Amino acid sequence: MDQNDQLASIAGALDDIARSLGVMSGTDRPAPEITDNADAYLWDGSSEALLPVPHVNRVPLALLRGVAHQRDILLENTLAFARGHGANNALLWGARGMGKSSMVKAIHAHIAADPEPGMGRLLLIEINREDIGTLPALLRFVTRRPERFIIYCDDLSFDRDETSYKALKSVLDGGLEGRPANTLFYATSNRRHLMPRDMIDNERSTAINPAESIEEKVSLSDRFGLWLGFHNCDQDTYLEMIRGYVDHYGIPVGEDELRARAIEWAATRGARSGRVAIQFVRHLAGAKGQAIQDL
Repeated sequence: MDQNDQLASIAGALDDIARSLGVMSGTDRPAPEITDNADAYLWDGSSEALLPVPHVNRVPLALLRGVAHQRDILLENTLAFARGHGANNALLWGARGMGKSSMVKAIHAHIAADPEPGMGRLLLIEINREDIGTLPALLRFVTRRPERFIIYCDDLSFDRDETSYKALKSVLDGGLEGRPANTLFYATSNRRHLMPRDMIDNERSTAINPAESIEEKVSLSDRFGLWLGFHNCDQDTYLEMIRGYVDHYGIPVGEDELRARAIEWAATRGARSGRVAIQFVRHLAGAKGQAIQDL
């Protein structure tokens, strides 16, 4: 073996060692993958991988009652994005159990199931709050793809001393490269400003310049171009939700019985919401000896 062959052999061995060390350290990971069999994915921030979700836990869009105004606005925004037109990142905030996360999943399914002519493939990617710091890595991947992506974080909020919100704010602003044209970010939260009130108040009371100290935290929600508020429902809306589910699944029950049992169910839980309505319908179906799917 001449000198050139020896050098080439050594160089190849060094490349193999470098790749092995990269895999072991996590700095050289295989690129995430999009399959033809799934339109929804979970982002695993630790391994920077996309995990396909063949069957998404969601309800039909038509069954979301009591939130028609919010539904229509978010649907219009998402359709505009899917058509390649201007659209805003959206923050769905407010009362628990009123269909915030269900709405995001239902709207994606509604559009993806029957795309308009010429409309590209629309994918939903869910990212956990704990993985927000890896969001730039996800964006670097999706920006090179031909599909359009809704990146969705459920129950987004930040506690005291957390700094990952800065990464999210940079992403929402677009940073130096600008927000990818094929990406929207949707988040749900029980907090309008994504921070606990005592955290904001503490910053105000201890800072040299209180106004500036809280601006960075409070302004995070301002990066969302679309705010949709969800509020606790009244009894009529709660009963309307239940009637919609009962009719959809064909559960045999009289109106008087349904009303009495639904009101009693809400009273035992001290709340009326879409989540409570779904829980009641599951219970009712079981009592009637009926199996229901996708609920």
